[in-house]
Amino acid sequence: MFNLEEELKNLPEQPGVYIMHNKDGEIIYVGKAKILKNRVRQYFQKNKNHSPKVLAMVSNIAYFEYIVTDTEIEALVLECNLIKKHRPKYNILLKDDKQYPYIKVTINEEYPRIFMSRTLKKDGAKYFGPYASMQTVKGTIDIVQKIFKIPLCRRSFPDDIGKGRPCLNYHIDRCFAPCIFGKIFKDEYRKIFFEICSFLEGNHEKLISDLTDKMAVASKNTEYEKAAALRDKISAIKNFEEKQKVINANKQTDTDVIAFYMDQSNVFAEIFYVRMGRITGRKSYRIDAAKYLEPTEFLSDFLKQYYAESDYIPSEILLQEKVSDEKLISEWLGGRKGKKVAFTVPQKGYKKSLVDMVKKNAEISAENYRISGLKLAESRNKITAEIAKKLKLEHLPIRIESYDISNIQGADNVASMVVFVNGKPSKKDYRNFNIKSVDGANDYLAMQEVIYRRFRHAKEEENLINKGEMESIKAKFLPLPDLILLDGGKGHLSSVLEIMESIDVDVPVFGMVKDNKHKTRGLISKDGEVSLSPTDSVFRFIVNVQEEVHKTAIGYHRNKRSKRIANSELDEIKGIGKAKKSKLLTHFKSVQNIKNADISELEKVIDRLSAKNVYEHFNSEG
Repeated sequence: MFNLEEELKNLPEQPGVYIMHNKDGEIIYVGKAKILKNRVRQYFQKNKNHSPKVLAMVSNIAYFEYIVTDTEIEALVLECNLIKKHRPKYNILLKDDKQYPYIKVTINEEYPRIFMSRTLKKDGAKYFGPYASMQTVKGTIDIVQKIFKIPLCRRSFPDDIGKGRPCLNYHIDRCFAPCIFGKIFKDEYRKIFFEICSFLEGNHEKLISDLTDKMAVASKNTEYEKAAALRDKISAIKNFEEKQKVINANKQTDTDVIAFYMDQSNVFAEIFYVRMGRITGRKSYRIDAAKYLEPTEFLSDFLKQYYAESDYIPSEILLQEKVSDEKLISEWLGGRKGKKVAFTVPQKGYKKSLVDMVKKNAEISAENYRISGLKLAESRNKITAEIAKKLKLEHLPIRIESYDISNIQGADNVASMVVFVNGKPSKKDYRNFNIKSVDGANDYLAMQEVIYRRFRHAKEEENLINKGEMESIKAKFLPLPDLILLDGGKGHLSSVLEIMESIDVDVPVFGMVKDNKHKTRGLISKDGEVSLSPTDSVFRFIVNVQEEVHKTAIGYHRNKRSKRIANSELDEIKGIGKAKKSKLLTHFKSVQNIKNADISELEKVIDRLSAKNVYEHFNSEG
């Protein structure tokens, strides 16, 4: 048994990682420490300065374990890996852990190519980025193609030079067509791709100067078409340059700028990527598990998790505040990059202006989120009010439950309950049922069983809560619904109303009826059909509910059936594979029915030899 006082006494005075577990054994927090004994003991000391997050976490700790490391850097790396693996509740979790895209130019090849890549490799190619999105990469490559008229086809050079005709891009002046023999030589081809690299690096002034010199020479030699093409290329580069925000053309260190804004319930973080003196992209995060963290603590956790996932480490990181463990994190990142990574909290100048701009964007993100939340809440309140009005309900249907039965010719009878709260699916409240009292395809009786069991469970939980034997937050069938929608018509409705009357439950019930094309037609109550227009928002909501409950029931049925088929006594019979097993179980409904069948009945489903094997397996003596 875990003895907290003894375990705290035995903590080593060494660096390492500590792992907090709840009573169910789940990992709820992972942290690293320079001295494990000092850091872990702090959590369990009475301290009025503990943050709400720490107080909440400690109240849920049942036991802890730890891993000793040789250095604090090793502890930091292990901490990052464990957080990524277990995603503990009380660590901040960045939902977007994808690798960001780069533009790759294969100057290491005889005939270079340009394309998107999600990984950095030491292969001699040049990489540009990272970019915030695929759209940005595609847009940049498209601009490069338009300016430099490079081939984007799948032809391989030099193998495909002189093979076949040039494509349409050549004829509409979108490609310089290296596929035409003698049109362009390797040195000239490679020179164009080095110009592209210069362009992507932001060296636009030198590129424009070189192109201007070439244009002047072409014009002097009366090569007017060539001069005009160079003029158009210069113009395109200038137009592209104007669209990019130039931060400082003289300071071209790759920099990430990170700022954030904390409100009462969320933290909104922004990262702007500055490459070659220009902002090339941004990334936004909303983190709801960090609301009780101190700013320096949040920054430390954010930096570790973000850069643990990132392929690219910049030379400089601008921050709005000092970060705890700055020296350690800088050393870790420097080791990954292979050279020093500087953290800066600028106090003045263009760097301070840049951090302020990024922080302003974080504040705007917070405001937009607040406004969108208000609009969403307004929309949901509106739909519940419209449902109440249309169905003439006495109360707003805050919690709506919907039920559907699924089986194949009565086999694997199951039901599903889906829940909508304030017009939104609440998947944590979904429940599935295996039908126990009904054999064969009788949806009415199956629906009665499900409704009876659902309200019986609710009554049992209510009694336990009143006795103090259960916390209300742990109840699975409370609160009761304000409205029930059945996937079925008049027969389903009548059977459910009958069982609800017998158990003295008074909740409005409607059936969701379909037309002859199996599409939602509307609702039916004990008083008849409710008229709904296909353009009505209530009708659209009903369609969504019916699709959701049907999809959930079908999914649960398939899962149950696949498990039953996967694990069966039939697997022991020679010649009975997955397909024949499925046919037998679908037709006979159960292994017991197959056991009771004679050969003639089995031969109606599978071939004679297989039928004989099945019969003899179940009927052989001894």
